[in-house]
Amino acid sequence: QVQLVESGGGLVEAGDSLRLSCAASGGTFRNYAMGWFRQAPGKEREFVACISRSGIRTLYSDSVKGRFTIFRDNAKNMVFLRMNTLKPEDTARYYCAADANGSSSVVVREYDYWGQGTQVTVSS
Repeated sequence: QVQLVESGGGLVEAGDSLRLSCAASGGTFRNYAMGWFRQAPGKEREFVACISRSGIRTLYSDSVKGRFTIFRDNAKNMVFLRMNTLKPEDTARYYCAADANGSSSVVVREYDYWGQGTQVTVSS
């Protein structure tokens, strides 16, 4: 059983940057592909970015490509999401997720463990 705890969200202005962190415990972190998803009020949870077990391969949604960067530190059991040039449409609750199959999927149901999320609000 893997526990995930996100942090780093907040209220920022358009154009600002934030770095989200996700701390993992209770499992062998390097065995999991990791993903970030987000959910805005009234909308479905959507894929943001994912990273392979080794950290070599990454994948991004079109809406964040070029602005967000996912990276991980397997020695510290953490995964991060660096978000630059934030836009009001990035406002959502951001969730960290772990995929035991290591498939680096964009699909919500492929992920086995989820954190509680951290809120990101971007004002215009």
